[in-house]
Amino acid sequence: MTLPLRIAPSILASNFSKLGQEVKDVVDAGADWVHLDVMDGHFVPNISFGPDVIKSLRPYTDAFFDCHLMIAPADPYLEAFAKAGCDGITVHAESGVHLHRSLQTIRSLGKKVGVTLNPATPASVLENVLDDVDLILVMSVNPGFGGQSFIPACLDKISRIKSLIGDRPIELEVDGGITPATIGDARRAGANVFVAGSAIYKGGEKSAYEANIAALVSAAGGRG
Repeated sequence: MTLPLRIAPSILASNFSKLGQEVKDVVDAGADWVHLDVMDGHFVPNISFGPDVIKSLRPYTDAFFDCHLMIAPADPYLEAFAKAGCDGITVHAESGVHLHRSLQTIRSLGKKVGVTLNPATPASVLENVLDDVDLILVMSVNPGFGGQSFIPACLDKISRIKSLIGDRPIELEVDGGITPATIGDARRAGANVFVAGSAIYKGGEKSAYEANIAALVSAAGGRG
């Protein structure tokens, strides 16, 4: 199944002093989703923001809030992020020992269900949860900080996951080092959702974001 190309800017690369306006501007500039990188300083070596910040951003746009939880444990906080206005919640397969329970909880909260794999985690981890998820996120850098370089070995993983997905309507997302130089290969490998931070937010204003998003879409082969 072929799903639409989606560009999901990571607000981690935005100007936090005007975060609400940055979210509005990037959606107006052509973003499809808004990617929310939540970090706890434990599962990953950085701290970002939590449910209260996400709740404060919700009035600025109706765009899909794509919440990526880089936290462990995740389960105690799933309801808070759902209530904050996240449309989809993605948890790491590595963040706990009861992955099915986490995914079922997200589903029970009425949200789209996602699972994430770090670069060194094999695609085989997904085999028993394929019918429980709406989205699979492949990390093409080690999570924790923006601005890292794309790990080429992740292309083979994307292809393997695309084969595992088969005809299921599962979004296949890639996060890490996505630029006009890398998005084409990731698209050809089978991904359809692309998280980008610095590649979109460079320039610091809406006109730059529009040009940057257009460059990514073009390099991915267009939206057709």
